[in-house]
Amino acid sequence: MTLLRLVLAAWALVLAAGQVSAHEIRPVSLEVREVAQDRYAVRWKVPAVEGRIMAIRPRFAAKCTGWRDIMPRPDGDSAVARFQVRCPGGIAGTRIALENLSRTMIDGVVTVELLSGQTSVTRVRPTAPSMVVPASTSALEVFRDYVVVGVEHIWFGPDHLLFVLALLLLVDGWRRLVVTATAFTLAHSLTLSLAALGVLRIPVPPIEALIALSILYMAVELVRKARGEERSQVSPWLLAFAFGLLHGLGFASALAEVGLPNHQIPAALLAFNVGVEIGQIAFIVVVLALREALRRISAPAERAAYWCAVYGIGGMASFWVIDRVAGF
Repeated sequence: MTLLRLVLAAWALVLAAGQVSAHEIRPVSLEVREVAQDRYAVRWKVPAVEGRIMAIRPRFAAKCTGWRDIMPRPDGDSAVARFQVRCPGGIAGTRIALENLSRTMIDGVVTVELLSGQTSVTRVRPTAPSMVVPASTSALEVFRDYVVVGVEHIWFGPDHLLFVLALLLLVDGWRRLVVTATAFTLAHSLTLSLAALGVLRIPVPPIEALIALSILYMAVELVRKARGEERSQVSPWLLAFAFGLLHGLGFASALAEVGLPNHQIPAALLAFNVGVEIGQIAFIVVVLALREALRRISAPAERAAYWCAVYGIGGMASFWVIDRVAGF
């Protein structure tokens, strides 16, 4: 396969993906917080796709009142509605459904926090678009729930995966790879924590554009590496740390969609971070295994896969940069 064919194949993949969305489509989010006995403040957030608000609505059990005919209002690339419901006898055991979720391919996240500090985070799937509020949850269950949220964010966040893939292709040698991956982890953990705790407040759109630009920069470095040209004088671990600070802010914006339980913020934040790391490690293991398999097959196969990856990363990153800057 010639280089031209590789480029054309990569761009075909980019254009096909662009027809779906230039952004990660995040799950719909329903936050229910108890504010007084039998009274609950509700925040409902639903993504907009190509400017159209998805017609998904929360539906509480019949005993709860105040939730009908609530229309979300546009808020950036999403729509948000805030209202209160009253559920006599408490919300435990109440069924909450996400109407029309079954007609989509995205999930919903329902977070319920009571005055007692009890918190539950439930992932709702299109195949089973409802859940029952648990009567009780332990701290271990909350930790587990946020670990799952972190893992799923990584696995369904193509921009972060492409950056990690670029790092794996750029760095040679196990020792350098471990140092570089550790620098990336420390950096994104730092900004994730600061942003989640409200210490850093930076608008999401510029961050998303800079994340895309960081991936494009990595693609350029990969081309220089393959051609034997002089690359950036910045050490890989320092590069990973600098760009990791950006990606941590991206993780924080995703975590904000779910929210943190007021009574268990440190544990939930740690759990989300652990989930992110588990997702990253799983991805790294798969990529390294595939790379080793290709190396054993033949050198030409490894080179072809390398160039497919490089142009795929660069093409997708270029698309994201243009789209995200245009969306300011």
